[in-house]
Amino acid sequence: MRRIGILTGGGDAPGLNAVIRAVVHTAMNNFDVEVLGLRNGFDGLVEPEDVISLSHSKVRGILSHGGTILGAANRGNPFSRKTVVDGKEVISDMSAQALENIERLNLDSLIVVGGDGTLTISKALYDRGAPIVGVPKTIDNDMGGTDVTFGFNTAMRTATEALDKLHTTAESHSRAMILELMGRNAGWIALGAGLASGADAILIPEIPFDLEPVTNRFEERAQNGSNFNIISVAEGSHPKDGKQQFKNDDGLYYGRLGGIGQTIANELNLGSGIDSRCTVLGHLQRGGTPTPYDRWLATLYGAGATRLAMSGKYGMMVNLRGGDIGAISLTDAVEQTPKLVNPDGDLITAARGLGIVFGDE
Repeated sequence: MRRIGILTGGGDAPGLNAVIRAVVHTAMNNFDVEVLGLRNGFDGLVEPEDVISLSHSKVRGILSHGGTILGAANRGNPFSRKTVVDGKEVISDMSAQALENIERLNLDSLIVVGGDGTLTISKALYDRGAPIVGVPKTIDNDMGGTDVTFGFNTAMRTATEALDKLHTTAESHSRAMILELMGRNAGWIALGAGLASGADAILIPEIPFDLEPVTNRFEERAQNGSNFNIISVAEGSHPKDGKQQFKNDDGLYYGRLGGIGQTIANELNLGSGIDSRCTVLGHLQRGGTPTPYDRWLATLYGAGATRLAMSGKYGMMVNLRGGDIGAISLTDAVEQTPKLVNPDGDLITAARGLGIVFGDE
């Protein structure tokens, strides 16, 4: 084996550069293998016009940097690639071209770093003969087959810091402050940050909510002298008898969750007379310097994925189980996705014991 490739698909997450760095150092130091970086996710595999020859010098100093030096594209599916022909949008299957480019670039294997969408595509390409090894990445922590994904710890830290800041202004103005957080259909960020910051209510997709228990809790706090409240809300949360709320920012993307935080603020303002404000943290959760934990985990994942590739164990995803780096088939990992919060698990039990409400009481 003499050359491997790496691409970073899906949305960016803190720790991607640490994976790239670990792959390059491990491949070159241990196996004397060249590493090519494909830019902009699977777009760079379908049309590899800007391939980067990665070396020790190219990855020097990137360990602590957020984002990815290879770029990312969370809409670049080679099986359903959108192009414009004669002014009209056309969807084409370019997977055969992607497979041909793996051979044209003389790649003995391809390491793909991404979340559920990226690794589902990777599994489909592997089924058609691509020598792929996967690395789990998502701030949402909803990828199956592993205890945790890198990027999540940094996103949770960012969310926690935001909630800490909202505490001071909530107390100053005697308000309910709501922070809407990412996570899609999983409540890991909202739950983790809510626990870490001492939120009074946490609303997550796994537990449909009713606002009455929330307002009851706020009234109890007021009677005890606490005239402010903090609510950590996952973007995919929804009422017991309602649906998830979606938004279309620019008319180009559909099915994008968002807006539930402001809806809750409106209902608290009008229905309960509780002065409420909503903050949407948005893409701040994806940015910034990765935490030491995410650098550590991403480095172990990158080194582990390289060893899998060099041993010919294709169709596998590197994972973390009980503190040990191992591997699971892409098939099993995709089937176990999304990994959701257990409503009866220890985290929820601990939070309820602390007096945090989830709207189902």
